[in-house]
Amino acid sequence: MSHASAPDLLVLHAVRILGYADAQAIAARYALDEDLTQELLGDAEAYGWVTHTEFAGLGGWSLTDRGRTENERRLAAELDQAGGAAEVGEVYRRFLPLNTRLQQACTHWQLRPNDADPLAPNDHSDPAWDAAVHVELAAIDLALGPLARRLGDILTRLRGYDARFADARQRAVAGDGGWIDRTDVDSCHRVWFELHEDLIATQGLTRSAA
Repeated sequence: MSHASAPDLLVLHAVRILGYADAQAIAARYALDEDLTQELLGDAEAYGWVTHTEFAGLGGWSLTDRGRTENERRLAAELDQAGGAAEVGEVYRRFLPLNTRLQQACTHWQLRPNDADPLAPNDHSDPAWDAAVHVELAAIDLALGPLARRLGDILTRLRGYDARFADARQRAVAGDGGWIDRTDVDSCHRVWFELHEDLIATQGLTRSAA
């Protein structure tokens, strides 16, 4: 049976996964009650685990170093309780080649090298070039499904990445290419980045060592 995380862990982890977000976005990440989320953020702030900052009229929460340590401590304890360390590790090993392919696909969506400029921007005037990116994303989408289901069978909070990726890809196929690589929508790239961060955090890894 999949292990369901406690709300206080989910709030702290949502701040980690989102990087910087307001309380509404943090609550929405795991479908939590907004009032409870605000209360738990206040508790976490009192412990020095999160901090709230404002810039240009916008405010958001982010993890402190102490909060990152606490988040990883709780994730390790949860994974041990769920008995899923070996399975998550195996999924992660299968994820890494897909991660390389996803990064390459996003690069090909952004760049279209030519003889004069190997870093020429992709102006999307070559249908065959863009079609190849869509084909690759479809293959990644297909491969992600079984991995996401294995993760979701261990920890409930790891569910949904495959559905979000598929939705973003379909939006891109329908004509809005921004759903491949934009950072201000739930694009393929953003969903993938969150999944990578989640897998790293869950295993207590760092991106430099991952």
